[in-house]
Amino acid sequence: MRKIKIEFGVIQRFWSVAKLYWWESPEKWRAIGLLILLIFLVSIESNIKVTQNRQQGEFVSALAGQDADRFWQAVLIYIVACIVLALTVASWHYLQDKIRLYSRDWLTKYYLDKYFQDDKFYKIDSFNLEIDNPDQRIAEDIKEFCHRCVTVFTQWTRAIFNIIAFGIVLWSKSKLFVLALVIYSLGGMLITTVVFGKILIPLKKEQLKREANFRFGLVRIRENSESIAFYHGTNREYAHLLRIFGPVLSIYNKVIGWERNLLVFSNIYQYITWVLPALIIGPKVLAGETDVGVLTETGGAFISVFNSLTILVNMFEYLTNFVAGIERLESFGKALEEPEALATEEDPTIDTVEYSGLSLENLTLQTPNYQRTLVKDLSVGVQPREGLLIVGVSGCGKSSILRAIAGLWNSGKGTIYRPKLEEILFLPQRPYMILGSLRDQLLYPRTDLNISAEEIYRVLEEVNLPNLAERFGGLDAVEDWDRLLSMGEQQRLAFARLLLTQPRYAILDEATSALDVKNEQSLYKHLEEMSTTYISVGHRPTLLKYHHQVLEVIGDEAWRVSSARDYNFLPSD
Repeated sequence: MRKIKIEFGVIQRFWSVAKLYWWESPEKWRAIGLLILLIFLVSIESNIKVTQNRQQGEFVSALAGQDADRFWQAVLIYIVACIVLALTVASWHYLQDKIRLYSRDWLTKYYLDKYFQDDKFYKIDSFNLEIDNPDQRIAEDIKEFCHRCVTVFTQWTRAIFNIIAFGIVLWSKSKLFVLALVIYSLGGMLITTVVFGKILIPLKKEQLKREANFRFGLVRIRENSESIAFYHGTNREYAHLLRIFGPVLSIYNKVIGWERNLLVFSNIYQYITWVLPALIIGPKVLAGETDVGVLTETGGAFISVFNSLTILVNMFEYLTNFVAGIERLESFGKALEEPEALATEEDPTIDTVEYSGLSLENLTLQTPNYQRTLVKDLSVGVQPREGLLIVGVSGCGKSSILRAIAGLWNSGKGTIYRPKLEEILFLPQRPYMILGSLRDQLLYPRTDLNISAEEIYRVLEEVNLPNLAERFGGLDAVEDWDRLLSMGEQQRLAFARLLLTQPRYAILDEATSALDVKNEQSLYKHLEEMSTTYISVGHRPTLLKYHHQVLEVIGDEAWRVSSARDYNFLPSD
């Protein structure tokens, strides 16, 4: 019973993913229609193969009886069947590829839509450690699911039609054939699923996970190559990759060992089938009770039905990879659909109220796992066009307050009043450099804005990047900006986004930390001239004159608010 439950669970997981496209999507009728057409083409293929198999028997009988007319008639029918079969097989292969294309297109967009809803990409990466490598699940696992799903459907459909079509041939020749075939096939499938399935399916799942972790380690090396080189961390990174690669080889070694055992069993199992028709029909041919061609026809039908009945054995390795991918997609889908946690007395959540201004009232902010309280009963408001500077020692929770304002963290109590997030621009310490043109880079995230080139060049002058466009061939140049620009240039470029898009509110998390004091002062002077209200996190005393209030996060849940004119930076600040 336990094994039956496991297999039924696999079917449930498969359907939880497959139904999204095949049963619930707006494209389901086209998808179902294409499947019906695919079934029709496969049925034609089976009937043509029965005709070919019959003509092969005719060849042998005609040659044995030296009947020229019978021989050439069989040859003609066989050749015509070959032409029709070639067209049919090519048609359903093409149809398979189109179904894979349509299903991958829809499923990828579906998962991407869920992935970007409510910042799930951030929450999964930060808080759901069970979902490793979501990039692989979207790019690779969906592609493999769509490909394998169609392949398995087609192969099983072909198997059913072959069993029916060739089974009728076998039944007419020898009922003993059918009985022997069923017993032999069921025995092989039972051994394959019970013995090999229980071991190989978990191994394949673990193999996918370890391969993904190794690939992710290589990606991190590429993304942080300069930092690693500065630290002279080559030896450590090399050793770390070898430690990740070791388990990859270990699990692969186990997989190939069990695949060898499966291959030995499968080969013995299939090779024996070639002699079974001769054992049953041979004595009748030797006794003169039937034509020798019947042995050829019956043998061909026997092999076709046998291969169809043992499709689980023949495709077992393919199916184990399929099942492993299904489990990864199904768990990813659950994480994407997971509702926001409801507030409880043990795990309260912060209320966020849409409001024209920005203020925090009785805010108690905790880490997402509720293990640490950063600030308690914090109340502070930001008046229009009056800046707020947040200061404090490293690790005290300054950036976490900004995360709470952005809605990324909501563990705690109290209320945050803020405008729509579309009216707030966040500038992190390390700016995000998008893949795109310089113009798109400067207008991000409002790339839909119609701002003239003259205005963009003027703002580049203001942020002290007057020659940036010329260096790379104009505003429409597409480059790897994260690699080509220094951190200081990236922070000035991010500030240019602020000056160009002019949001109602701006939140700057040490957004000028890589700049010298002169550049920092120049940027804040331009910011003062705008109607934007801003909150800054910083450590430099020179920032005080551009802000009206200072929120000092002292640590141990404590805080205080003071006027910028009355605040004095301590040496530790």
